[in-house]
Amino acid sequence: MNDFLPFLKKMISAPGLSGFEGPVRKIIQEAWEPLTDELSVSKIGSLHGLKKGQGPEPRKRVLISTHMDAIGMMVTGIEEGLMRITQIGGIDHRILPGQSVIVHGREELPGQVVQPPAHLLPESAGSGPVKMDYLLVDVGLRPAEVVEKVRVGDLVSYAQEPLELTGEALAGHTLDNRASVAAATICLGELQNRLHDWDVWAVASVQEEETLGGAQTSPFEIRPDIAIVVDVCFAKGPGASDWRNLPFGGGVGLGWGPNIHPALYKAFEEKAKALEIPYNRDLMPKMSGTDAMAVQVVAEGIPTAVLGIPLRYMHTPVEMVSMKDVRRVGRLMAEFIADLKPDAMDKINWEE
Repeated sequence: MNDFLPFLKKMISAPGLSGFEGPVRKIIQEAWEPLTDELSVSKIGSLHGLKKGQGPEPRKRVLISTHMDAIGMMVTGIEEGLMRITQIGGIDHRILPGQSVIVHGREELPGQVVQPPAHLLPESAGSGPVKMDYLLVDVGLRPAEVVEKVRVGDLVSYAQEPLELTGEALAGHTLDNRASVAAATICLGELQNRLHDWDVWAVASVQEEETLGGAQTSPFEIRPDIAIVVDVCFAKGPGASDWRNLPFGGGVGLGWGPNIHPALYKAFEEKAKALEIPYNRDLMPKMSGTDAMAVQVVAEGIPTAVLGIPLRYMHTPVEMVSMKDVRRVGRLMAEFIADLKPDAMDKINWEE
């Protein structure tokens, strides 16, 4: 997939909140159809794409694990035509007032997140950012019309349009983690012209933002020999310049920590050097905060690597990634997979 930008923009313009991923799954399914030999949907909604290898059977299996779910909101109450909300996934309430949203009721309703005037808030709310408990969604309809069209439990998603910026940057909501789905799609595209011995299983998993449900169940069904988890990581910026953040547009993040198998880290590092793909060590001294937390411990354990795409403004409607880094991750995975030999597992030991 040489020009993946339209596909990525289409993905991040679609809803698909954690646990309700159907709309974005259809988009990914259409993109993966010509790039895979088999497509299936797991019992909890993750999309599985198999590209068969050419090695002798039984072939080894490599899993590319990305997640397609998004953060968002859910309606918890309706008062005088305005909706109260709660979060799905991690949302900072400070960024919500003034945001454009879509309420997914009996029909899709454009709306705005609003906050009551300060003098109408209880004194306990203070004078700082208004907590989500007091925020409302207004769709501009009369109360009776809202009751007809919206129910408690309906979903609310961001409506921010994707914005192409200079320097091959893209801003928008849900780049966490649909940028990684794009990288996996680039990898599948690259492998159309490359022989590879191993079977490749690409997964767009569900519920990472809430339950890790897809990351727990898909590897159990597929039983890969190794796994590559792809997610976004934190990019440097004002107030975010320490060891937890990587240069924006500065290359692939190679996860380093207890969720990552050291032999796979070394293999990816050597491959990146050989291809002259810039990379940075992404320190993960505890849990990685990615699907690797679940994938690594499925069944008897799966050797796992974590590749990161540096992203600014995590979990906001204006997340930002560099297109160069998305391409780099896709290419690095394709080259790594193409070089996997049938006996590669003999070299993947925790201690060398």
